[in-house]
Amino acid sequence: MASNKLNQLKITLILVLSLCCTLIHGQAETSKWKALVAFGVNNPIDDNDNDNFYSKNINFPTINLGVQRMFTRTLGAKVDYSFNRAKNADGSSEFKLNYSRVNAQLVYDTYQIFNFMPQRMNLVGHMGPGLSFTKPLSPYTDNTYTFLNVMAGIELHYGISEGVSIYGDVSYIMGLSNKQKYDPAIDGFSFNGDLLTISVGVAVSLSGCYYCE
Repeated sequence: MASNKLNQLKITLILVLSLCCTLIHGQAETSKWKALVAFGVNNPIDDNDNDNFYSKNINFPTINLGVQRMFTRTLGAKVDYSFNRAKNADGSSEFKLNYSRVNAQLVYDTYQIFNFMPQRMNLVGHMGPGLSFTKPLSPYTDNTYTFLNVMAGIELHYGISEGVSIYGDVSYIMGLSNKQKYDPAIDGFSFNGDLLTISVGVAVSLSGCYYCE
């Protein structure tokens, strides 16, 4: 199990480093400070396929809230919070899951190369560590976990004005828990795995068009 997690982490790091090396031209307007709000869906990914608890492939809602600070035209950081709800699929034992996380991430605005993209569009990569909190709902409310995670994702932004853009985000949150799950035969449902999220949101400038060209 630990070996699989390590291999997944290596793959994620390689993908994000490749993204950062493949810079893409985009919108000429980047704000120094931004607030980001997004809504979407999620898919919990569980390594244990034989415990009779498995979620739907598409679960709603995913809610992401963040604040972003750009230090240069391309490099920045953000802190964000996410709440996710998932429930059992048909054929699974019944459960509901609350999954929350807090992450600090590096942000890379990939605007410099591949200028064939429309001027108002750009790709933004993000990656960083965080803390995950999982809590099933009744009757398994004691089966909680708090564990470290590392996440990586990519956002496609489209500027609708100097200070506002709409964007789509795809992110993968890898759980780094070393603890075994609760015994489902005795304790019921628990979750300390990974999470895939897809969301759509709005990014709003809090400081004007700081890096406009």
